[in-house]
Amino acid sequence: MTDTKHEADVAFIKALAELLRDNDLTELQVKREYGEEDSLNVRVSRMMQAAPAPVQVAVPAAAAPAAAPAAAPVAEIPAAQEDPASHPGAVTSPMVGTVYMQPEPGAPSFISVGASVSEGDTLLIVEAMKTMNHIHAPKSGTIKRILVGDGDAVEFGTPLVIVE
Repeated sequence: MTDTKHEADVAFIKALAELLRDNDLTELQVKREYGEEDSLNVRVSRMMQAAPAPVQVAVPAAAAPAAAPAAAPVAEIPAAQEDPASHPGAVTSPMVGTVYMQPEPGAPSFISVGASVSEGDTLLIVEAMKTMNHIHAPKSGTIKRILVGDGDAVEFGTPLVIVE
């Protein structure tokens, strides 16, 4: 009887290994109860090969073909890659939640690009745990960019708007 049980356990473990491979899993743990004091605890895992890191190759400007379109001015490249959170006028989310751009559905938005705001004006609302949290302008200025949309989920520290 133990030989049959042993063969069944080996078949069970092989089936788990197949399940692991076929579903691209890295680990599987199962406890099989045979009785009050008889059980089989199996943990099957495999090492995943990490994807090779992307290699960045710098191409010298002289190697570019003469017919290539003109490159963007150097001053514009950092602006496109700039992290909005590091901008001095960035207003970031103080919590995890959902953004609402207006006080209620159908109402006009609190802000728009180019609008002037005064210190303390409501810029938008972040709902967290059914509580509507008004996000106020930290200073007077003009809305330069709105970085989130109505209904977007945000994390703590997510840049919401740029006020200059």
